[in-house]
Amino acid sequence: MPRRPSRVPGTLLVLLALLGMAGCTGSSGGSDSARAGDGAGHEIVVFAAASLTGAFTEIGRRFEAEHPGTKVTLNFAGSSSLLAQLAEGAPADVFAAADEATMARLNATGGVAGSPTVFATNELAIIVAPGNPEAVRSLADLARPGLLVVLAAIQVPAGAYAQQALDRARVALTPVSRENDVKAVAAKVVSGEVDAGIVYRTDVEAAGGRAVGVAIAADLNVTARYPIAVTADATHPAAAASFVTLVTGPLGQDILARAGFGPP
Repeated sequence: MPRRPSRVPGTLLVLLALLGMAGCTGSSGGSDSARAGDGAGHEIVVFAAASLTGAFTEIGRRFEAEHPGTKVTLNFAGSSSLLAQLAEGAPADVFAAADEATMARLNATGGVAGSPTVFATNELAIIVAPGNPEAVRSLADLARPGLLVVLAAIQVPAGAYAQQALDRARVALTPVSRENDVKAVAAKVVSGEVDAGIVYRTDVEAAGGRAVGVAIAADLNVTARYPIAVTADATHPAAAASFVTLVTGPLGQDILARAGFGPP
């Protein structure tokens, strides 16, 4: 006598239906993995030159606002220090340097994904105490006996640029110290430890009323070009690329301009 087909309990049918719906959702274009490509629910690490501190802090906040659930972790230091950290295996998704030479060194080792993009420019300025009590008017004044001057380390872009400007002006001086990044140079002047330093124009603006700037003659000044790129080892390359797009787009450029940076 033939056996009657068994009946599947109703609760099991409901469970199977739910599982089928979950499988369909996982293969659709609106999946979590697709959304993750835009940076949702990720942490991206951005290595940026110290002179970008103010501007990139604001850009990072804007990026987080546009990508809910995504955290931007910013690491600011001299470009050469950041390059050394990357060489030692420090994780980073984006690298923004204060000079093209540093980015070229990373690119030469295969550390850059795609082509770096120059997103901003900057110029040097002499930074002094409010009121300019030592009456510093030019690069030549920095060589006056008794004047305490601080510069960035020569391997740091700001230090190399400063040396270029001094060489153009044929000014020889011995700084009281060479700092690891340009923010440290500005801090020495702001604190009153030294009389003057050479920084970027943006560092003078960031100091507010705690310091003032003395312009360097155009024929002696140096234009710094800032490149940015997604790193080859980026954990979240799509989110990193979105951050670069924000920096190079209208919003990022507006933030950089308000911080005193020039256009690329």
